[in-house]
Amino acid sequence: MPETGSGVTLHLGFDTSHTKVVLRTTQEHRSELVQLAARFRSGGQLGPLAVIVEIDDLLSQLSAVGSWSDPQGVSWDPELRHLVVSSVQDAETVRKELEAPGAQQRLAASDVAGLLGSNWTAPLTEFQQRDIAKLLSLRHGANFSVPGAGKTRVGLAVYSAMKEHGEVGRLMVVSPKSAYESWLYESGACFRSRPRPMLLESARDQWAEILIVNYERLDRSLPFLAAWLQDAPSMIILDEAHRMKLGSRGTYGAACMTLGPLARRRLILTGTPAPNGAKDLENLLGFVWPGYGQRSVAQAVADGDLAHASSALRPLFTRTTKHELELPPLEPVMVPVEMSPLHGEIYQALVGDMSARAEPSADNFATLGKSALRLLMAATNPALLLEGSSKHEPVEYRFPPLEIPQDDSLYELLKELPSYELAPKYTEAARIVAANAAQGRKTLVWSTFVRSLTSLGRLLENFEPAVVHGGTPDREEQLRRFREDPDCMVLVSNPATLGEGISLHQVCHDAVYVDRDFMAGRYLQSLDRIHRLGLDPGVETRVTVLAAQETVDEVVAVRLQQKLDFMARVLDDPSVQQLADLQEAPPMAGGLDAQDIRAMLKHIGRG
Repeated sequence: MPETGSGVTLHLGFDTSHTKVVLRTTQEHRSELVQLAARFRSGGQLGPLAVIVEIDDLLSQLSAVGSWSDPQGVSWDPELRHLVVSSVQDAETVRKELEAPGAQQRLAASDVAGLLGSNWTAPLTEFQQRDIAKLLSLRHGANFSVPGAGKTRVGLAVYSAMKEHGEVGRLMVVSPKSAYESWLYESGACFRSRPRPMLLESARDQWAEILIVNYERLDRSLPFLAAWLQDAPSMIILDEAHRMKLGSRGTYGAACMTLGPLARRRLILTGTPAPNGAKDLENLLGFVWPGYGQRSVAQAVADGDLAHASSALRPLFTRTTKHELELPPLEPVMVPVEMSPLHGEIYQALVGDMSARAEPSADNFATLGKSALRLLMAATNPALLLEGSSKHEPVEYRFPPLEIPQDDSLYELLKELPSYELAPKYTEAARIVAANAAQGRKTLVWSTFVRSLTSLGRLLENFEPAVVHGGTPDREEQLRRFREDPDCMVLVSNPATLGEGISLHQVCHDAVYVDRDFMAGRYLQSLDRIHRLGLDPGVETRVTVLAAQETVDEVVAVRLQQKLDFMARVLDDPSVQQLADLQEAPPMAGGLDAQDIRAMLKHIGRG
């Protein structure tokens, strides 16, 4: 804080980490500072004459600073002043775009090639050039193109143009780990001389031009990342930006909202910007345009008219639809699977409709089924409910199966279930894999639970399976085998691990969903591992969804339809709508919203 004699009564500057803003005052304005701090949701006292607030909170409430009783005595650190002025300019850009869409001067798609610089060598489609032109016309941007449309390449092209223009000199990419492969590949394929990349978890490279970090590492690396963004004019890209859809209420979102304003240019990429509703969009656009962007979205969707919201928000984002990719059609087929009598009896016991054979072990079933989410697992394979020696241990099935004892309790039968029968969904998945392999077609098999993946890997061992989940130490080697080894006819994985950033469409055109969960965005992402830009026109892509009859699968079907329908209307994209007719199947131990939980409770008769 400058001396009192300098006439400064309120000074604003970054804290030592450059991740928050400190407001300092003089003794005579002490009570006014306390009142000012109360207007910020993140305001916290540092001492009698200083408070600290989060950057995005300050930018959202600049008018509060404007109410200071001595406006001539307000002083800003130069770096913070530049950030605030830039934010005000951004707000004006957004205001003009929303009030008069198309009135601002825009680049033409044909202008893009001349803006990328001599180091750019990659080809671009017409719709990619169109999207790049719009993103370059805005100060910051959002690309909501469908998965598989080449958003990574578009993001690198925007960076290349801004670097050529002298606006930025380095790029930070925040992405899931599964997308690292795509960013490293594209950064080498798009430039004649590859910009030097660095993964944050690797050794620090002071000469790196592209820094890649995953969402999980953001929070504990904030000071380093903030300094990296400010050491030179930088651009930040959030890939699969729906990961921070909770905004400042979530760990990922809070870190992103802190880093965003420190970059000269911000860009978000996601094909599923609103998987759970309007609040997701608010938070994503709040990152792109702190303060004003979030309020604009809130106003656009406030009355629930999503058609109006789509039209009102269209100037703020680009989107390539599935139709524009001109891919061969994809029509997933839902195959209902009938549970065996024993499977069905166990499932109903978990729901609470206790059979006579379940009564002696009612307390055991109450423990297993106390979380409604466990039903998602039970609809696929009740044996997964019982813990193995590790979370990766496969369920061991007996061939041929034993006769089912008539006198044992249902809980005792559950513990020995793999000895009596093979889960019907596993049987159907194995049949499909075998039929595809006989035709020389590789198959991607999706399941949510890790023990389900390892169990399927064991059951499909005749097809030399590759298995990828969060605990797989050699993920790249498993993917290489699936892509290159002619004997490896099946890849078993879960959407949480492989739903983003991986391209398999060159070698695989068949997918089987043994089970699914409530996460609509993750489901859309997983579909596009084998159905994306670059697919040969004559290729037939086949997707089969297995669903246990008369189970919670029907609940998931309804909820996913509602979520996909929402995205279709907000984005005005019929190609999302056509997915809304798909029926759903099971498991997931998290990620449910309030409406999902209510639907689950209704299914078990408690809602």
